[in-house]
Amino acid sequence: MRGAAAVIVMLLGGALALPDPGVLAAADHQVIFVVRHAERAAANDPNASQRMMADDPPLTPGGQARAARLATMLAAAGIQRIYTTEFQRTRQTAGPLAAKLKITPVMAAAKDPAPLVRQLLQGKGNVLVVGHANTIPDLLKALGVTQAVTIADDQYDDLFIVIRRVGEPSTLVRLKY
Repeated sequence: MRGAAAVIVMLLGGALALPDPGVLAAADHQVIFVVRHAERAAANDPNASQRMMADDPPLTPGGQARAARLATMLAAAGIQRIYTTEFQRTRQTAGPLAAKLKITPVMAAAKDPAPLVRQLLQGKGNVLVVGHANTIPDLLKALGVTQAVTIADDQYDDLFIVIRRVGEPSTLVRLKY
């Protein structure tokens, strides 16, 4: 099933990517790819699970492999900007794609998503946002997604694709990778 999802994402990413940046800037749509950070190492703080992102563990080897897979899947998706939070697990998840595309990720504070939402709503072009299980549902809602989204604490394989078209409601595609 994962292989089929990867093929769908590559096809969808390729279909949504526009080869000419001038055409992309003039497009009437924006595609926002949203993922939770990949698998993280166990928190050093025994009470970390009781507080929002209390510890800052790195990715596990499995998480690093997932980040590399994300980079391969989204390399041709026309991504122009990448946003992460201040936590290393989001930066490490975005790292392989950022390196491949030669994009410096922009940090957005996890506890204050309003500036990020404003940038996304005013922006043009395709972007990647790497967030957290407890921040992504509200972000999607702020982007006009009407479906309720929940992410389990042990769930790292969601790829949310928000398609924003001028004058139309946002469309959400939820895939696994």
